[in-house]
Amino acid sequence: MVNDFIFELGCEELPSGSVWPLADEFANQLLAALDKAQLSYGQVKRFATPRRIAIAIFDLQEEQKSQNVTRRGPAVAAAYDKEGKPTQALLGFAKSCGVEVEQLSQIQTEKGDWIVFETRSQGNKTKKLLPALVNQSLAALPIAKPMRWGAGDEEFARPVHWAVMLYGDEVIEHTLLGIKSGRDSRGHRFHHPQHIAINSAQSYESQMNEAFVLADFSTRKQMIKKQVEELAASIQATAIMPEDLLDEVTSIVEWPQALMANFEKEFLEVPAESLIASMQSHQKCFALKDKQGKLLPHFITVSNIASTNPKQVILGNEKVMRARLSDAAFFFKQDKKLPLSQHIPGTEQVVFQAKLGSLKDKALRIEAMMTYLSPALHLSLHQAQRAAQLSKCDLLTGMVGEFPELQGLMGYYYALNDGEDQGVAQALNEQYMPRFAADSLPKSDLGLTLSLADRIDTLVGIFAIGQKPSGVKDPFKLRRHALAVVRLLIATSAQLNLITLIEQAIIHYGTQISVEPNLSNELKSFILERLQSYYQGQGLSVDLVYAVRARQDDWLYDLDKRLSALQLFVKLPEAASLSAACKRVNNLLSQAGRQTLSPVNEQLFTEEPEKFLYIHINQVERAVETLYRSADYGPLLKLLASLKEPVDLFFDKVMVMVEDRAIKANRLALLARLQDLLQGVADISLLQMG
Repeated sequence: MVNDFIFELGCEELPSGSVWPLADEFANQLLAALDKAQLSYGQVKRFATPRRIAIAIFDLQEEQKSQNVTRRGPAVAAAYDKEGKPTQALLGFAKSCGVEVEQLSQIQTEKGDWIVFETRSQGNKTKKLLPALVNQSLAALPIAKPMRWGAGDEEFARPVHWAVMLYGDEVIEHTLLGIKSGRDSRGHRFHHPQHIAINSAQSYESQMNEAFVLADFSTRKQMIKKQVEELAASIQATAIMPEDLLDEVTSIVEWPQALMANFEKEFLEVPAESLIASMQSHQKCFALKDKQGKLLPHFITVSNIASTNPKQVILGNEKVMRARLSDAAFFFKQDKKLPLSQHIPGTEQVVFQAKLGSLKDKALRIEAMMTYLSPALHLSLHQAQRAAQLSKCDLLTGMVGEFPELQGLMGYYYALNDGEDQGVAQALNEQYMPRFAADSLPKSDLGLTLSLADRIDTLVGIFAIGQKPSGVKDPFKLRRHALAVVRLLIATSAQLNLITLIEQAIIHYGTQISVEPNLSNELKSFILERLQSYYQGQGLSVDLVYAVRARQDDWLYDLDKRLSALQLFVKLPEAASLSAACKRVNNLLSQAGRQTLSPVNEQLFTEEPEKFLYIHINQVERAVETLYRSADYGPLLKLLASLKEPVDLFFDKVMVMVEDRAIKANRLALLARLQDLLQGVADISLLQMG
């Protein structure tokens, strides 16, 4: 037998960032507890609004299944003495089971005969188990700053006011977080503040809907998205709807009503990004742009009430928005009065990291790295040094102080306002790219170099002071910086070796830090771990990456080219055979000790297949020489496929480990030449080809 279960916890408005995560984690914890209790169930629905988290579990098993339980005691040989009387071991086992010796039985196993106690365990009723399982699931929630209320010791993210717990149509009475459970819920705070008697899990969502609460987070989110898009389309505009903002708005309303509002065109003189940041960060509103991507003097707000006088709601929002945008305009106007370069002295007073110095110290190290990198990337030395000098100046401006997410971007606008070089201004914005895993890379070489220099400096410094990531803790976002370094190095054809960059950054720190001897290799390994994750995220098999890393793990641009070629090679029909042959060659050479081998002597060939292989190796070696110089790895690997026939024939007809030492050594030398060819681009013996 099965029945439906509904649980709802009602409280004061939750922090927007906690609404869905709390509801989702509670559901995960409860379902895990049901699984552990061996209770089956069907469909599950999670609900989350600012004032409630809830879960509906349909077709939940009414009771645990009864089970036959066999408890094993002592071996039969140890259960009775020579006279056939029960030993203390047997008597103690019977007592622990609460039965007489006569009620015990025996079983035969491969390891002998044993005394056992067999009984049938009656399963518990689900409704008796649910209160404890709910309590356990609530206690496991990750609440960063729990609150207390009233005179009790109960804690939750916000004060709790009601709890609904029904199995079928029956209330499961229980006291949790100081509240006695029942069937009474609440509707919308303003549209339906009175109690609602929930009938069942089946009726919960529709009853909430009637009380002006869209309880399903996804449904509410889609409704907001649809309303905003329709309003935007009404004026031939497109709404700027980042996913995190849409989630946040969904988390602060229960009955969404999107409304169009306006602001004065004069504000459009402020950089659009500043206005958008103000709308999103402070007002949780959606900015609008035209078909050309230009910001429009309109915005969409999402109200939590269906007002009878929406114009008043709009006017209220416009008034608040006007104040917010005025702040942004004020910061922009004030910031422009002082050139970016005038902030350079001020960066000396701002700590980058206590043990690594100030922002000015960091900028000086970046400048030194830019000076070092300029020749390799064919940069203007003056531009490179100027970009480094100004790189941290916008952090001291009012706009970035108010909107930290605009760092770099405001540097770009202020640099242009100051008459700085266009390339320098662009680099100031691009220094923080990529800002996240899927973000765009800098478009200019100057911006790419500035971003690379900044991140390498951070990685070296933080590793040197012993603050590298531990487990899930990564306060300096070093994994993100390492991934950015990987992507930046893959994107530039300049021969920038990873280990050299690390060592150069160490030099630029001078005596400011104490460097452990293994720091360079440790940091390189850390960055290459991100490289591994980067390629796995693109769907590449791990063995392909390892195969290439065995031959190239320092110049990442070259590594990427090799990997692209290897992806095509493994699709060739000859690839599996050559990979297997490479493994065999490695084993033979490993057994023999390759360091003792002499050059191949044609006079010692006694079999046609070894002559045949030798001819082909010579031909391929000559052909690949030019391809290596041009790093044309695709055709190079394809050329190796031509070795399949002579290699297969060699291993079919030729015995390598023969008695004659000279012939054996000569054949091993031939295989060494073959190994160099097969493993030149990547160690194909590492490929997992079934």
